[in-house]
Amino acid sequence: MTDALYDIHLTSLPLLSKGKVRNNYAVGEDRILMVASDRISAFDVIMNEPIPGKGKLLTQMALFWFDKLKHVVPNHLTGEDPESVVAPEEREQVRGRSMLVKRLKPLPIEAVVRGYLAGSGWKEYQQSGSVCGVRLPPGLTLGSKLPEPIFTPATKAEMGQHDENIDFQRACAIVGTDLAEKVREISIRLYREAAAYALGKGIIIADTKFEFGLDAAGTLTLMDEVLTPDSSRFWRVSEYMEGVAPVGLDKQVLRDWLESAHVDGRVWNKSTPPPKLIEEVTKATAASYSEVGAALGAWK
Repeated sequence: MTDALYDIHLTSLPLLSKGKVRNNYAVGEDRILMVASDRISAFDVIMNEPIPGKGKLLTQMALFWFDKLKHVVPNHLTGEDPESVVAPEEREQVRGRSMLVKRLKPLPIEAVVRGYLAGSGWKEYQQSGSVCGVRLPPGLTLGSKLPEPIFTPATKAEMGQHDENIDFQRACAIVGTDLAEKVREISIRLYREAAAYALGKGIIIADTKFEFGLDAAGTLTLMDEVLTPDSSRFWRVSEYMEGVAPVGLDKQVLRDWLESAHVDGRVWNKSTPPPKLIEEVTKATAASYSEVGAALGAWK
């Protein structure tokens, strides 16, 4: 993971949107070219320094999981070569870091599944004994494995805003009960299969986020990215201990450093502008992403 690409500059296709990590380009009326940069965000703020190789790793991990889980639910991949839709001089920018996908109608909720108690779920449990309206047994602690994986949806926030955790009833009100139930069922099945596979590789998937859309026929389709360090919380099985926050093979190195980083002589307030990342943090974050990808067999 030595190359770094902070932004993508394609002129042969119209830019549809620019997210925290990906630039999306229109390919006709029915397809989108998704190109993953090496940008990284934390606390919903995009850092000014890239993580070398991150975009390629995210793309290869997503492709790995889309293939492994395609028997559970259709995904948005077209199977076409992304390099075939850009100008020859632009192919290097998209090589290894892009997906050519079907254009879908995205669902306005994020499908979060938790198998362990961590992050905002742990904070909410301490206050109410539940997570997103799902009652949990008393006596759980940080990192506890839940009796069963739980579906804890969230609303999708605008750029720079925070996603809002919601209960299942609110999700039903947003997308309809039948669709919400289907999303819940499929999300939990995806998580179970992925978590079982990862466990055999020495990795715990504590929680993850899926995104879905509907195609022209109304078919529920898995989209965006899936089971990457940007959308999931990964722990090493060898380090797992209930009651202790494991070192995450994800953005945790970056988040931990940011908690005490300074901007203009003051502790960063988690708004723009972010602190300037030091080389030690960018290298440690890249190593963390690379380790989990390699452990799962999704990255070489």
